[in-house]
Amino acid sequence: MVLAVAAVTAVLVGAGTYWFQPWKLWQDETVRDALSSASPTPTAMASGQPKRTASPSAPAGPQTIAAGELISHEHKTTSSVKTVRLADGSHMLRLENLDTSNGPDLRVWLTDAPVKEGKVGWHVFDDGEYVNLGKLKGNRGDQNYTLPADVDLSQYTSVSIWCDRFDVSFGAAALAKA
Repeated sequence: MVLAVAAVTAVLVGAGTYWFQPWKLWQDETVRDALSSASPTPTAMASGQPKRTASPSAPAGPQTIAAGELISHEHKTTSSVKTVRLADGSHMLRLENLDTSNGPDLRVWLTDAPVKEGKVGWHVFDDGEYVNLGKLKGNRGDQNYTLPADVDLSQYTSVSIWCDRFDVSFGAAALAKA
């Protein structure tokens, strides 16, 4: 009986450790993406198509389309957030001076949900439409996330640092037109 209890306890501790990943509370990962004037261009394409180049009518440098400031939800989170049109016409989401807790399975989401302060805002971002821009690169610093070409920015009004493991927002920002 003691062996069975010990085995069950070991399995539960192992599963809990994997699920919560408590060591991430003490790990910081800083990212320093530069705000480039153009999105990455492929050097060669398998189909033989030419490289992507800036169109003559595109602006000369990055242009801010919308901006906001992250507010804290489940974890203390701060950052300036903006959507940017690059010289080649592509778009990206930029986080500047991000400071949040590290956590398991953190994502950057562009959403249509309203940003609400306090606990009422923690769980709203998966209720409507959202675009998962990928894993959060790090919990500190400046980061760029490419927006898919088919995303209609007029349909998305906020950004969330979303913990997909626990379905909760670490922080979110309402985007206001620049």
